Amino acid sequence: MGIEDILMYDESLFQNINAFDPDYYPPNYNFRDSQMEAMAMSIRPAMRGGKPSNAIVLGAPATGKTTAVRKVFELVEKNTEKVVCVYINCQLHTTRFGIFSQIHKKLFGHIPPETGVPFSRIYDKIMKDLQKNEKALIVALDDINYLFQSKNADKVLYDLLRAYEEYPGVRTGIFTILSDLEFRYAFDKNVNTVFIPQEITFPLYTYSEIEDILRDRANAGFFPNVLPDDILEQVSMYTLENGDLRVGINILRICGNIAEADASREITQKHFDRAIESLVSVDISETLKSLNDNEKYILRMIADKEGMFNAGELSKIYKKKTGSSYASFNRALDKLEFVRLIDTKYTGKGVRGNAREITLRFNPDDFSF
Repeated sequence: MGIEDILMYDESLFQNINAFDPDYYPPNYNFRDSQMEAMAMSIRPAMRGGKPSNAIVLGAPATGKTTAVRKVFELVEKNTEKVVCVYINCQLHTTRFGIFSQIHKKLFGHIPPETGVPFSRIYDKIMKDLQKNEKALIVALDDINYLFQSKNADKVLYDLLRAYEEYPGVRTGIFTILSDLEFRYAFDKNVNTVFIPQEITFPLYTYSEIEDILRDRANAGFFPNVLPDDILEQVSMYTLENGDLRVGINILRICGNIAEADASREITQKHFDRAIESLVSVDISETLKSLNDNEKYILRMIADKEGMFNAGELSKIYKKKTGSSYASFNRALDKLEFVRLIDTKYTGKGVRGNAREITLRFNPDDFSF
């Protein structure tokens, strides 16, 4: 290694290491225009004095749901003072008080006291402020499944969506952000009558989209010429195979750290190989634990068969052995694909031209389910 290739102690490959952080929001946000347009259409009536529409924002983890919602919220508040947009992470705020505390903070600049003030007073203060100032409220509940676990989802949605009954003129809308198919139909009937959302789906990124996103992230995070194209291609392919964009972003950061520690001015093949070796593989066993009995049963059938199943063949066996409906089978199969345990491929060979072949994404011998 020559002197020119050795980094001094105060040199770095990173021009902005924060570009690889999970909470980094890139200035260029691509490939989600149609989803963001659908969100904007839901909010548009509120900007004209009407009632906003509700939406379910649905997609696998790391498909850009949260970033898209926050980008749209920024644009809305940049263009009008008549709509208040509140993003809430339900992993952090799982109670009714916690949710409305975040709304209170957005409206008044601080959270209310945790003790000594009844919830009804906080709720009344929020709604009267919206009523007085003729402002619409849009609340994004990210990972709302955590509210179901705490049994607060129905109450929170009811409080928000039926506020107009007690506070005439108050206009509210909700975006529920989900990474689990199960919760699309889990609301109480009293909530469903007022929720009536449109569904905005975020598909998995394609290879070319992944490569472009990772290139943009690398350009933001590294100095020029640090990441060769052949390494970017390998990172992109690994990301595609794992189905999670965050994996690729994390690999870029690890590659940079390893190359920097190696006193190299660019990321090489050996740095990529070492980065892959250092990754902790996704714990499939945790995903398997989250499945219900029907989903596990179908997964076992797929795992036990030599060769490839097609969905029609599998559904007949499933229905005969369990007595369950085809609709139940299809929901379970969609869930298994959604959590990346299986892949399905339309072959066009069925009676209606829409047969699906099913393949596992993991080695069943390595796991118990």
